Amino acid sequence: MTEAAPTGAAGHVPGKAPAAGEAPAPAGAPRPGPVRRLTVLYDARCPLCVHLRGWLQRQRQLVPLDLVPAGSAEARRRFPELDHAATLQEITVVGDLGQVYRETAAWIVCLWALAKYRARAHWLTTPAGRPFARGTVLAAARYRSMAVPPCAPGARACAAPPGGAWAPR
Repeated sequence: MTEAAPTGAAGHVPGKAPAAGEAPAPAGAPRPGPVRRLTVLYDARCPLCVHLRGWLQRQRQLVPLDLVPAGSAEARRRFPELDHAATLQEITVVGDLGQVYRETAAWIVCLWALAKYRARAHWLTTPAGRPFARGTVLAAARYRSMAVPPCAPGARACAAPPGGAWAPR
């Protein structure tokens, strides 16, 4: 799998948005071909993540999104080579050709897959848009740090709180 740099710019021409039909590439990644499907690994313990999963499902998708709980048996079956503990700490999106997007790049590629937000995703890869994208990701991470209990050190998977993700804490 090709690993995306968490804060890198688009992987083709710096400062230039990808052409129509091209996903924002992981930094330094070869462009093996068009992305036809994306798998979003989201934290099912996080109320914000679960809300955003539902929002993504309701949007018109130009590129189909498979939404799979991070660290789940399904995620491990699909992507045995991923660090699944890391996928519970940061949003991870995997392209059908093995591209791996993390953090800011993952949020941008999710927007790129949506009909209504593709142009915005292209803008977010530019020097003007990148700080806004990064700030949004940092704000979401801050919220998650307050809403989701941390995993035990060395744990291979984190358990959902009793009663599911929406149970009182």
